[in-house]
Amino acid sequence: MKLLKIICLVSVITTTISCGTYFNQPVDFTEARIGETSPVTKRLNTLPLPQEPVVVGVYNFRDLTGQYKPSDVGSTFSTAVTQGATSILIKALEDSKWFTPIERENIGNLLNERNIIRSTRQEYQGSNESQPQVPPLLYAGILLEGGIVSYDTNIITGGMGARYFGVGGSTQYREDRITVYLRAISTSNGKILKNVYISKTILSQALDASLYKYVNFQRLLEVEVGFTRNEPVQLAVKEAIEKAVEGLIIEGVKDNLWNTKEGDDVKAKMIADYEAEKEEAEMTKLYDRKFVERKSGSSFGVGIGGTLMSGDYSDEEVGAALNIDFTTNFSRSLFLNMNLGAFELKNQNAFSRKLAGFDLNAGYLVLPNDNLSPYIYGGPGIILGLDNIPEDQENIHLKVQYGLGLEYLLNNNLGLKIFAQHNLSFDDEVDYIINGKRNDQYFNFGLGVNFYLGGSGNKGTK
Repeated sequence: MKLLKIICLVSVITTTISCGTYFNQPVDFTEARIGETSPVTKRLNTLPLPQEPVVVGVYNFRDLTGQYKPSDVGSTFSTAVTQGATSILIKALEDSKWFTPIERENIGNLLNERNIIRSTRQEYQGSNESQPQVPPLLYAGILLEGGIVSYDTNIITGGMGARYFGVGGSTQYREDRITVYLRAISTSNGKILKNVYISKTILSQALDASLYKYVNFQRLLEVEVGFTRNEPVQLAVKEAIEKAVEGLIIEGVKDNLWNTKEGDDVKAKMIADYEAEKEEAEMTKLYDRKFVERKSGSSFGVGIGGTLMSGDYSDEEVGAALNIDFTTNFSRSLFLNMNLGAFELKNQNAFSRKLAGFDLNAGYLVLPNDNLSPYIYGGPGIILGLDNIPEDQENIHLKVQYGLGLEYLLNNNLGLKIFAQHNLSFDDEVDYIINGKRNDQYFNFGLGVNFYLGGSGNKGTK
């Protein structure tokens, strides 16, 4: 019965984590289907309509990486990314409805076919002047150039796993990255009108769970379950190219290279949304970390939480705590904090005491350029009893404290924080009893908000 429970637990955990993949395992051949769309494809299809589509020519949108697909078993001549990026770009231009793409990748084939048409007409219709001529080709006012400029593999890898008495599981992941550049060139003077840069990560994941158990003498039970999921490189390239087309359209609208026919309000909203996305991108560095510029300044904070006594009595209970604090920054990472709080220390049916405390801490912000940053601090403090105490007991106690926390900036003026702190008293009389060699201690923990004076300087770093 115990073994059955273990098997069920392993199976449930694995299938719950990966149910979308696990319950859609291929068991038969599938028919051809229309190609997948991405969120960017849907945005391209819903862009405001242009005043007039722009005729563009794309000669070649190449793979400029020169990389081959990595292999663990030897060399391979398969390229790492698709060689058909030109077709992807032309489809994205068509989906946007802002451009009229014309054939230029295989212009030789087109010209050759037109010559065949002319020679056939001359051969079978003679030199009749009234016969229709081959219509002239469209010419492009703008050429689109660029390509896939990089394919970086294993920019981040990792995983985790555990095994105990033959029962275990593990997960692994790997992230690659492609980069695309797309530029628009005027055919009248050769001027580069716009240049757009887009990057896209490619995720690979693996998850497995296993059970190895002797159920009887010389009878070993083995159970394994798992899956591997790799994001298709072609779809990543497609999404990056579509994003580049979207950016090129809005950049052109912003600089009046072309315009929408749906009015100034729609144009202003489209540009505002794009500028907000660009600002977000400037703050987001590699590995999707949000970078901010925390200017030296000050903040007020309010926090609530609990305390837990570690003294001479057993059966500790959590007491309530409230604190306010003021923080001033000396630099991007170093700060000074003054904290005033009220809290309760108690043990079940043995001890209860209400106190106030004042702490003076020096601290260090570990990631000063991130929206989410841990911090550490420490310093001296004092606690003062707020209730009546026996005449032979001290009402004031000196202490030192140290702690750590985590702060997340919601915006320029507001941050959320969680914290935990260890307090070490210099005497053993906080709980009214002296016992043993160790002085009284207590822990406090909680969450709160910081209000920045003048803003925290939440801007993208250069």
